[in-house]
Amino acid sequence: MPARILVAEDDLKQAELIRRYLEREGHLTVVVHDGRAAIDEARRRSPDLLVLDVMMPKVDGLDVCRVLRADGPGDSGVPIIMLTARSTEDDLLLGLDLGADDYLTKPYNPRELVARVRTVLRRTRVRAEGEVYRVGELEIDPSRHEVRLAGQPIELTPAEFKILACLAASPGRAFSRQQLLEHAFGFDHYVFDRTVDVHVMNLRKKIEPSAVPTYLKTVYGVGYKLADKVVSHAS
Repeated sequence: MPARILVAEDDLKQAELIRRYLEREGHLTVVVHDGRAAIDEARRRSPDLLVLDVMMPKVDGLDVCRVLRADGPGDSGVPIIMLTARSTEDDLLLGLDLGADDYLTKPYNPRELVARVRTVLRRTRVRAEGEVYRVGELEIDPSRHEVRLAGQPIELTPAEFKILACLAASPGRAFSRQQLLEHAFGFDHYVFDRTVDVHVMNLRKKIEPSAVPTYLKTVYGVGYKLADKVVSHAS
């Protein structure tokens, strides 16, 4: 299904190449060449997806992501695929925490970018139509991007929310760390165990009522799962 895509890339030749490949797929594509223009255009047009280069003049891609995620509901939820020449674990963690939906390291094949665009659009459209998941006193609403515990809202980072929503869609199912990255973010090349472990640790601090996990369970030798039911130990 065609989408409105905003491309923010300061390399003119690369930007034109991306535009041509996306338009072949039927997408309506707008190109800008600096971070300030990316913010203005995203606010003006509310694109279905943003392809965002990290290293850009005026405002870099990380700050563009940070600004848009802090905006109102319309712009804050735009799916973002980041393009970067840097591929360290810290860069990946920062991109996830700021709300990137996928992450592609340069140099890359434009056909791979088109495939990532297709995957992210499909995943976000499914989330938008999803149901509300409830386990015990924990409630996850993917379409509204909200989490509540005992009726109280819980503030999560974008990365934490994506991992929790992925687990909530299949309660009781054990996911490996790589599966969580692929299902929640679409990553299949830059998999670091610590990426998921850090976010799970932070999630537990926010949603678990005690030091012994009630909701987010470790499956030793595999990864993690969300409990499909909560057993009360009250007498």
